[in-house]
Amino acid sequence: MPVYDYKCREHGVFCDLSTVDNSAEPVGCPICGADSARIIRLAPEVLHMHQNDRRAHEVNERNQHAPTYSTNARRKDDEQHSQGCGCTAKLGKSKMLLTGRGEKIFPSMRPWMISH
Repeated sequence: MPVYDYKCREHGVFCDLSTVDNSAEPVGCPICGADSARIIRLAPEVLHMHQNDRRAHEVNERNQHAPTYSTNARRKDDEQHSQGCGCTAKLGKSKMLLTGRGEKIFPSMRPWMISH
C-alpha cells in the first residue's frame, strides 16, 4: 500500500498507509483522532523554479496528449527553413545513389562511413 500525506488542523502533517481506492478519504490523526484531509506536497525545487521554466513545464503537461507538429515537416530541396525550426542550413540534393541491386552508396561521403 502506498503512503500518503495528511494534515491535521491541530498537529500538522503526518503520513499514513492507505489503499489507492481510499486515498481521497480523510484519515484520523494519530494523536487526536480528528479527521484529516489528504494533502499533496510540492518539491522545493518547483517553488523556487524560474517563472519561464515553470511556464514551459505547464505547457508541456497541458500538451502531452495532443502534441503540435511543425509545418516544416514537408520541406523541399534547396528551400530555406522557416525561422521557427532552429536550423539555418539549406537543404541540398541527397548524395546517396542506389546501385542496380538496391544497395545505397555515398560516392562523395567518407569511405569508412557505414550506410543503413
